[in-house]
Amino acid sequence: MAKQIQKEIQRGVESWISLGNRRPHLSIILVGDNPASHTYVRKKIRAASAVGICSEIILKPKDVSQEELLDITDQLNLDPRVSGILVQLPLPDHVDERTVCNGIAPEKDVDGFHIINIGRLCLDQRSLIPATASAVWEIIKRTGIETFGKNVVVAGRSKNVGMPIAMLLHTDGEHERPGGDATVTIAHRYTPKEQLKTHTQLADIIIVAAGIPKLITSDMVKEGAAVIDVGINYVHDPVTGKTKLVGDVDFEESGPQPMVYPSPSMVLNETKHPGTQAYCLSLVLKKRKETPRTLVLQYIVGTEVQIRNSGENTLLSSQAVIPAVPARDGASREEVWLSM
Repeated sequence: MAKQIQKEIQRGVESWISLGNRRPHLSIILVGDNPASHTYVRKKIRAASAVGICSEIILKPKDVSQEELLDITDQLNLDPRVSGILVQLPLPDHVDERTVCNGIAPEKDVDGFHIINIGRLCLDQRSLIPATASAVWEIIKRTGIETFGKNVVVAGRSKNVGMPIAMLLHTDGEHERPGGDATVTIAHRYTPKEQLKTHTQLADIIIVAAGIPKLITSDMVKEGAAVIDVGINYVHDPVTGKTKLVGDVDFEESGPQPMVYPSPSMVLNETKHPGTQAYCLSLVLKKRKETPRTLVLQYIVGTEVQIRNSGENTLLSSQAVIPAVPARDGASREEVWLSM
């Protein structure tokens, strides 16, 4: 499915360009010499190139000042060729990540971390949604998992993963953005295991993003439930002696669960690191028109998650969003959003 989605993105990009629009352009700000961060950024660049999106890396030393980073974001905000801006996290300790994320224009905020995007998400309004939340929603849609009136447990409460996932799933679905009409329970790493088990055994859908290996085992899941594992953990493999990537769900020790089997594997755009739960690249093409409405085409490419439900394996992919149309200099943020 990932390859199919990649082809869809390629066709979308070329269609966008054929209408006389500028090719989408992603600018990535990379600070310091963290090997993992450099690896993630290279993968993002390759993923963008594979679907026809232009990209660039703005590399700054680890002692760069916060003021200089804000100056860079200001310049990119005003640059009409730049469609999306991404600041690779984590940043050095002397830089406030929230301040820098808020320095990115909301309509160019690839991560969906700007306070305006977060606020609009909480108010059920259209916004750029953080990558993993968008991924989970897309997984649910593509597999036909029913959410209306269902019990959902979200294990994880981070502001860029657990919270937006819960917001999407509990919303009534009649607002500007999608909603699942589900009853959502949020748990986290300090929820007592027995209490968590009580909730998960009643859940129709379990979404795990706590960053704790083997947090969920098969005895905690009822038959027929759907489990989506977006946890990211690097653990030592005693067999190979190397570090391996695992999720938060483990059914091996407790015996196989015939109806649910999550298995995170990374394809196309392996952009995950311990500082966040998951990150993946996608594209939103916004066709600039004089009319108030804007055509929005959303596609995905990112981490692949395998779910076995009702005896069938289905490969799915995660998504984030990149707006392809920058706000014009002088236009207010609210005017930009209301025009959508």
